[in-house]
Amino acid sequence: MTRVTDALDPETVERVRALVQSAARVIALTGAGVSAESGVPTFRGAGGLWNSVRAEDLATPEAFGRDPRLVWEWYGWRRALVLQCAPNAAHRALADASRRHPSCRVITQNVDGLHAAAGGPAPLELHGSLFRIRCTRCPDRRDDRDPIDASSYETLPHCERCGSLMRPDIVWFGEALDETVLSEACRLATAAQLCLVIGTSAVVYPAAGLAKLTLRGGGTVIEVNVDATPLTDIATFSLRGPAAEIVPRLLGETQSAT
Repeated sequence: MTRVTDALDPETVERVRALVQSAARVIALTGAGVSAESGVPTFRGAGGLWNSVRAEDLATPEAFGRDPRLVWEWYGWRRALVLQCAPNAAHRALADASRRHPSCRVITQNVDGLHAAAGGPAPLELHGSLFRIRCTRCPDRRDDRDPIDASSYETLPHCERCGSLMRPDIVWFGEALDETVLSEACRLATAAQLCLVIGTSAVVYPAAGLAKLTLRGGGTVIEVNVDATPLTDIATFSLRGPAAEIVPRLLGETQSAT
């Protein structure tokens, strides 16, 4: 039976810390909630619209095929906003845990790059990154943090190898996850003795199924979220509260969130 508790309950924090410290293999599955206190805007932006266009109508291969300039303009706007944000205490605690314990891995649904910015081993990015681009024709893929000039087709990012148009290295609606990345995430989840599910709504698959792989393999699931999710009922503990406040306590950090 899940124990749902306020994040400030010291008994629960100590019990969960003990579980984390005793686990030889730990994964942290993170979603938008881990970046909320860094000021990362919601996916759909204020009011749910950007320039009177829904995000769901932009983050698709079809939209990019119709109007790549418009799609790139939107991603340039998102990139500029995220570049003003910094990793918070949850990102830093996870990065430090990964440095201290190589068997602790971060698997994220986020594309904001804040886990990577916090340092430590590279996170497994299930849905790609705002700061990576890939060619629409050849295998070329590279990091890119430059401002996007979407004033014309010619000023959009183009491949240095074949000259074709580049696209954001993001998994769009209707696209499958990278098979190599998903396979590694499933392997880690199956082998994990403990899965920390942090700030994810647990409604987007296949990411939402990773915690169940840990449970099926005999591991423990711990949830950190401000709200209940579909995973709450399978978690041993579900801690209610902000990730930047809770995660450092669970991983042995004492610094306050910033």
